[in-house]
Amino acid sequence: MTRTLRTGGMVREGALPAAVAPDARVSADGHPLPGFRAELRRIPGARNALSVASTAAQTVAIMWAAVAWHHPAGWAVAFVLMGRAHAQCLALMHESAHRLLFRNRRINDAVGRWIVGAVSFVNTDAYRTAHMAHHREEFGPHEPDLSLYADYPIARASFWRKMRRDATGVTGTRLLRAVLRGVRRDDPRVRRATWRILAVQGALLAASTLLASPFVYVGLWLAPWLTVWQVMNRLRSIAEHGGLRADDDRRTTTHDVRQHAIARLLFVPYRLGWHLAHHADPGVPFRSLPRFHDELRRAGWVTDEMTHPSYRVLWRSLRAG
Repeated sequence: MTRTLRTGGMVREGALPAAVAPDARVSADGHPLPGFRAELRRIPGARNALSVASTAAQTVAIMWAAVAWHHPAGWAVAFVLMGRAHAQCLALMHESAHRLLFRNRRINDAVGRWIVGAVSFVNTDAYRTAHMAHHREEFGPHEPDLSLYADYPIARASFWRKMRRDATGVTGTRLLRAVLRGVRRDDPRVRRATWRILAVQGALLAASTLLASPFVYVGLWLAPWLTVWQVMNRLRSIAEHGGLRADDDRRTTTHDVRQHAIARLLFVPYRLGWHLAHHADPGVPFRSLPRFHDELRRAGWVTDEMTHPSYRVLWRSLRAG
């Protein structure tokens, strides 16, 4: 028998304001009005190219520092920071999936597939298809991640079991096997994407072996993806939609969390934390999301009463079932 997933356990009934300020630059449903929308939707391609290059440079620098210092503390810090590196790559891949990384579609898709997607074991085209289904109707019948968001708040024991599976590589190993099975899929697009991922990972392993040791790839790229990144991904995902429900009002499908510097640095890079603004208009590039969110607050569409003060407070509520 198929278990029915429970949704809506984190919805705070009656907490949403009914109207926006009359001089607001957003509509009653949170969409930016035409002139403001045009300002928000400008894609800064040159700055985004610097972000891609900066992510690569930071990743190499952390690995180089760990190898040069060659101390257990350095390896441990680098191991954790590689979770952040995967978060950075996949935040930029997410931007590419929305075709907001570069105005030129061919460049946008090439960077999304080869440079920031395949390096973190993601088939960007398949991700785009699933992610657009997510945006069309959160918690709807075609929601790809419903099982990840449903049933919250959950019991503390259940929450920590999930964390242990993620931290010990159980979740990551299952996902890696799913990626590798793509080489045998009937769909040629999936096979091509899988071979692209394998080619990029092979190149990373070869570079690691030539410049230092194969352990640098295994210990500071593959292993953190299997463990640290899986923990980070679950925590971020449930902080975005955990325990909410299908609704035309995006404030009932997406959490709003106050952003703090440490979380932005380590956990939600490239403006990922302004997720309610992203769902209010998925066509707004990441650099404009804070500005859009500020206008949503000024308009009264977002209020202090509906905003979680921090991720720690929200996670505590998510495991209070």
